[in-house]
Amino acid sequence: MENKTTRRASFKKLGMGLAAMFGIGAAARAMDGGSKPKKEVVGDIVMDQDIPLFSGGVKHGNTLYIAGKGAHVEPYEIKAHTEIVLQELEKELKKHGSSMEKVLKVNVYLADLADYKGMNEVFRGRFGPNPPVRTTVATYGGVPGNSLVEMDCIAALD
Repeated sequence: MENKTTRRASFKKLGMGLAAMFGIGAAARAMDGGSKPKKEVVGDIVMDQDIPLFSGGVKHGNTLYIAGKGAHVEPYEIKAHTEIVLQELEKELKKHGSSMEKVLKVNVYLADLADYKGMNEVFRGRFGPNPPVRTTVATYGGVPGNSLVEMDCIAALD
């Protein structure tokens, strides 16, 4: 008889634990309106033959994704192009409620790996005392257009 009581008590505790767990989840969903974060296009949509190709920026929850920015102007010098690209990223970040200090990840694409040092001279310090993680690659065949560098980023929103 004692085994049945113990088993019954265990099942009761398990059931109460599950009910509490699901109740907490339901309460949390009710507090945030029951909605999950949704993708929101915030930048221009680039078209290719009247078909959407990619978005210039996308928000999802508290995260902002900014598409690659290049510098398609003269002079064709890495420091000048890096400065332009970083200014364009900063402008997009601010426009959508973020900042350079809130950037979590940056991808850097160089037309020529020989420009790595020059790009770094302009890049360093631009993201505050806690810089984002970064990946830097030299692209085979160059960056699209005539830019010497292209960068995209992922940033937090508050």
